[in-house]
Amino acid sequence: MAQQTEAVHRTPLTRDRVLRAAVALADDIGIEALSMRKLAKELGVVPMALYKHVSNKEQLLDGMVDVVVGEIDPPAPGSNWKSAVRHRILSARRALLGHPWAAQVIQSRSSPTPVVLAYMDSVIGMFRTGGFSVDLTHHVMHALGSRMMGITQELFDASPAPDPRAQRAAPQEDAGEYSYVMELAAAAAHDEGSVVGQGCDDQFEFEFALDLLLDGFERLRQQGWSSVGHLRGKTL
Repeated sequence: MAQQTEAVHRTPLTRDRVLRAAVALADDIGIEALSMRKLAKELGVVPMALYKHVSNKEQLLDGMVDVVVGEIDPPAPGSNWKSAVRHRILSARRALLGHPWAAQVIQSRSSPTPVVLAYMDSVIGMFRTGGFSVDLTHHVMHALGSRMMGITQELFDASPAPDPRAQRAAPQEDAGEYSYVMELAAAAAHDEGSVVGQGCDDQFEFEFALDLLLDGFERLRQQGWSSVGHLRGKTL
């Protein structure tokens, strides 16, 4: 044990080592429990040693975001825009799901870090080099929203879905009041851990919506769509 402790102290403390240790610690104890003091203890140093590499916790969080976003696969060479965008977004989703705290921290940043900006620039570039106008790309990015980072905010993620088993036991007149809701609840094959709805397959639902968006973007690109006519129509 003494030899292990000495080895830790002999390992140079670098910014990269601090950030990666912080990511691992947040994975282990949760982002709310992460502190500079706990991170220093994990690294076997005094807390002041961390401040040579990150000036405060906000800078630490920015760096942790960069580590996670750095795990996203690079663009696949030679693929068309749709395959390239799909691959990047699904890789982003895998990276963020691997660190359950990451989405919360990314959304809490007041401005994107350079690594996040580089990722955004890469995704935008896939649309531009794929034949999308600047105008259409602008609206495409709005439509993607947080989905570009592999995350979504679901409408009903705070409320449990209706349980079809309970519904079968309910009086028939109550079942008719929300018939379409109950029809869907009864038809879905549900798992317990879903944020979309009790038992919905989150990954399937994410890819389903992503593919709908990408197909729609392609149709607009082929049509030479422009927002000019739509915006002019609104002002008339």
